[in-house]
Amino acid sequence: MSIFPPEAREAFSAAYPEVPHKLVHRLDHHPLMELDALATLAETLPEASIEYNFADQPIGIDGKPTPTGIPIGETIRNIERSNSWAALKNIEQVPAYAGLLAELLDELRPAIEARTGKMLKTQGFVFVTSPNGVTPYHFDPEHNILLQIRGSKVMTQFPAGDALYAPDEVHETYHTGGGRELHWRDELAAGGREFAIGPGEALFVPVMAPHFVRNGPAPSISLSITWRSEWSFAEADARAFNSVLRRIGLKPASTGRWPHRNLAKAYGWRLLRKVGATG
Repeated sequence: MSIFPPEAREAFSAAYPEVPHKLVHRLDHHPLMELDALATLAETLPEASIEYNFADQPIGIDGKPTPTGIPIGETIRNIERSNSWAALKNIEQVPAYAGLLAELLDELRPAIEARTGKMLKTQGFVFVTSPNGVTPYHFDPEHNILLQIRGSKVMTQFPAGDALYAPDEVHETYHTGGGRELHWRDELAAGGREFAIGPGEALFVPVMAPHFVRNGPAPSISLSITWRSEWSFAEADARAFNSVLRRIGLKPASTGRWPHRNLAKAYGWRLLRKVGATG
């Protein structure tokens, strides 16, 4: 039996790659997504693949929050009481999770590759969150589907590519090695769209769509399945090239969203990177 039923795949195909939307899935109670299994996974992953901190964060933060000091296995096994947020990155490093990621993405591959070309750099991320935790305002460089496995959360998304919510300069900094945290102002809230998801529901997040997340009153487990496309890489590289233009005093036009290809600037950045002239 497929994890995404036919109606979910049809909805995804109609909306991809730019329209956020909810889907349904059948991944509930999967043994790899149970707390003990995830705690064991976290203890297996290299340190660079684990991020965890206190869950009661503000929507907007300046830099990365500090760790809790609680061991990651203990954090996850006691997530109901540890007041923590944990991210397990690149779970495909472990064969069983690589198989699960491939199974999920293969169901969507025809719709994805028909619109944005070959699926590139597939990755999986697991988020384990204490009750009422907050994931601060930020954006991600991947095409992303967030599957809710346990508990509930509300993601507030903002329009991708709109400089009001994520200034071009922040994108340029990120794509040349900086952070992706965004400056929050309360007046931005009016432009957000709330998506509430619970077990058996999923949410598609377009590339670089700014968002923040509020967890529900119970512990949460979520799985992000992500991929890149040549289009998303081209937009990222074009933004990096814009940073070069800005450094020499120009005011470059912002990159275009899909289906714009951004190839001239992308090739410019790739050439500079090849000859070591990006600094």
